[in-house]
Amino acid sequence: MANLTAEQKEFLNPTLVQGGKTYKDVNNDVVKPVETFPSKLWWGGFAIALGLLGLLGAEIAYLVSTGIGIIGINTPVSWGSFIITFVFWIGIGHAGTLISAILFVFRQQWRMAINRSAEAMTIFAVACAGIFPLIHVGRPWLVMIWFLPLPNERGTLWPNFRSPLLWDMFAISTYLITSLVFWYIGLIPDFASIRDRIKESNWWQKTRKAVYSTLSFGWVGSTRAWSHYEATAMILAGLSMPLVFSVHTIVSFDFATSVIPGWHTTIFPPYFVAGAVFSGFGMVLTLLIVMREVFNFKEYITIKHLENMAKVVTLTGSMVGLAYGTEFFIAWYSGSMFEGFAFLNRAFGPYWWSYWIMVSCNVISPQLFWFKKLRTNPVFLWIVSIFVNIGMWFERYVIVVTSLHRDYLPSSWDLYIMTPHEFGILLGSFGLFFTLFLLYARFFPAIAMAEVKTIIKSPGAKGFGH
Repeated sequence: MANLTAEQKEFLNPTLVQGGKTYKDVNNDVVKPVETFPSKLWWGGFAIALGLLGLLGAEIAYLVSTGIGIIGINTPVSWGSFIITFVFWIGIGHAGTLISAILFVFRQQWRMAINRSAEAMTIFAVACAGIFPLIHVGRPWLVMIWFLPLPNERGTLWPNFRSPLLWDMFAISTYLITSLVFWYIGLIPDFASIRDRIKESNWWQKTRKAVYSTLSFGWVGSTRAWSHYEATAMILAGLSMPLVFSVHTIVSFDFATSVIPGWHTTIFPPYFVAGAVFSGFGMVLTLLIVMREVFNFKEYITIKHLENMAKVVTLTGSMVGLAYGTEFFIAWYSGSMFEGFAFLNRAFGPYWWSYWIMVSCNVISPQLFWFKKLRTNPVFLWIVSIFVNIGMWFERYVIVVTSLHRDYLPSSWDLYIMTPHEFGILLGSFGLFFTLFLLYARFFPAIAMAEVKTIIKSPGAKGFGH
């Protein structure tokens, strides 16, 4: 190490928190958005998100009162935009689990500044996803009854536990609970830090002190408390690691266990997992690049963090591209004219435009990150992350629509066209997501202060830590 240049040392051991921050600086910078009045940018974003959320509520109310005839599903395409968007949101949540669990187990320090927001994104994305199966059934008030054994003249009728649609419910609920617990436990020391900063000068400050005291569960920061905290975090990380692979694997079984050409393939589980991580990191980049500008977190969410996420996007985007090519190869190698037709129909049929949007956004655009100048440019990263999000929604659109609209019987072929109500619900789901995320960024510390303090390189940090 003594013979290395400063540039080489920085490459081997990068400074993940810049600006010579002390522990006090970390507290002041991270808690500032919580303690101060929101900026005009925050209020503008919140107003737009709240408007879209109101649109979601109005569209769902109209759907329930009128019936699912207002959406574009038909005889061959019985799964429309609701299932497409459900799979999209489940995929978005995967980056949070990967960052918080797998990178935690492998002790990757660059995760510490971004894990909090990525975990929050996971929870909010799963909350958005949960809406769509409920409204897709048309009578959401009967959903819980359908999960119970129903009286029948031939005996009690139970749900089909061999159906991957039922597996979805157990997998996603487990995923949500584990992610929520993991996220909240990480927040406890930071809630205590906010609690200790509040001076009870008036009724509002007394109320805030009581709220954060309750949220922090009496945390005192003793050696014993830190020991239990770290042991619990490791256990939860170990439990969460299989969920990164299992949840979207089970979601892929919704398609792969059928006999529909284009769905009945064993490549779906790894393909779906890679795509989920790909889309999740795309959304993390979208959110954190904006957040580092609005909240002035550039010294905590550095170019190195963004570059590392760009590398993950490049890797998983390449894996997704390999899966696209493998699908075509297997369709040809199988010798099945139905499989061959399904994939030629995707690329050159009535929905060719959606297929090539998918390929352009998911396969071509991430390859630009091979150039260091591009993958370290926040504006370019943000633009590509938007394309990744668009491309991954279109991937689910291609999988669902192009496989269903032309099945085995040409007499039943039909086109699926989304109605304005479906577009309203799609946009409204983004309103729900961004409303939750903006509220989180306003009232919760968006960066894990306790973890960031363990990696700062500053004279003020010497002799401290847990």
